[in-house]
Amino acid sequence: MHQNKIIILTAPSGAGKTSITHYLLREFPQLAFSISVATRKRRENEVEGKDYYFMTEEEFHNRNKNNEFVEWEMVYEGKIYGTLKSELERIWNNDQVPVLDIDVKGAIHVQEQFPGTTLSIFIDPPSVDELRRRLSSRGTETEESLQTRINKASYEISFKHHFTKIILNDNLEKACKLAKEAVQQFLES
Repeated sequence: MHQNKIIILTAPSGAGKTSITHYLLREFPQLAFSISVATRKRRENEVEGKDYYFMTEEEFHNRNKNNEFVEWEMVYEGKIYGTLKSELERIWNNDQVPVLDIDVKGAIHVQEQFPGTTLSIFIDPPSVDELRRRLSSRGTETEESLQTRINKASYEISFKHHFTKIILNDNLEKACKLAKEAVQQFLES
């Protein structure tokens, strides 16, 4: 039905990609969240097998040697994230379209592997200053980790033209509506 289509949402941390991803999953029952692997520690509110599959670095490297990942990236020092091939297969076998909420480099890798069946949406923040404000307001960052995320965000924004669609998130409701329109067209194509 969906010819192994994939929808990717990517953005710098704090741009709103997760909020837009959750919105799309509520709007389209034929979509399913692709659960990423993470080697970082589980946060208090996160659920294993729902938010992430948490692995040790050793387990991650063993599975990577077995060619089990579509993409993976050391997003921050010592924190590796990746998408398992088995996760995409699980969703396709359920006759659904996987939605990947992943980093910019990982998104580029997935697009390269699945040309013609991928919709990639880059969520563009209004400005780096606004990103800093959003990340600061979460209260989860030290000044050092905040600066690391801001530097990385500036770098990631430079790749936005690699993606099918760029959506400016200066208004979440409007950004959700634009993402919904793009997904609707993609699913119907």
